Amino acid sequence: MSERGIGSAVVIDPDAEGIGIMTERDVLNAIGAGLDCDAERTGAHLTWDVVYAGPEWTIEEAAAAMARGGFRHLVVLDGREVAGVISVRDIMRVWAASRMVGTG
Repeated sequence: MSERGIGSAVVIDPDAEGIGIMTERDVLNAIGAGLDCDAERTGAHLTWDVVYAGPEWTIEEAAAAMARGGFRHLVVLDGREVAGVISVRDIMRVWAASRMVGTG
């Protein structure tokens, strides 16, 4: 089994902002700013201005949205439910696999 890192976490706060995302970059920015990560509240470091994809989006549409927005993770919503997160890493994996087909 291959080991995959987790680069983001979706946070749902139905009483406040709704759906946010915390990424590796958010954590590294907090650490780089000298903040005490054991004492900091997650909500203070989330991205609340989330761009969503639908489950019917193509890989190309997801990659284009990430390129336009300058981010590396895209929350996938199916209706009002979080279906998952797609990352640049996921897109690269699909792209690389598609290039290897037929190169035998």
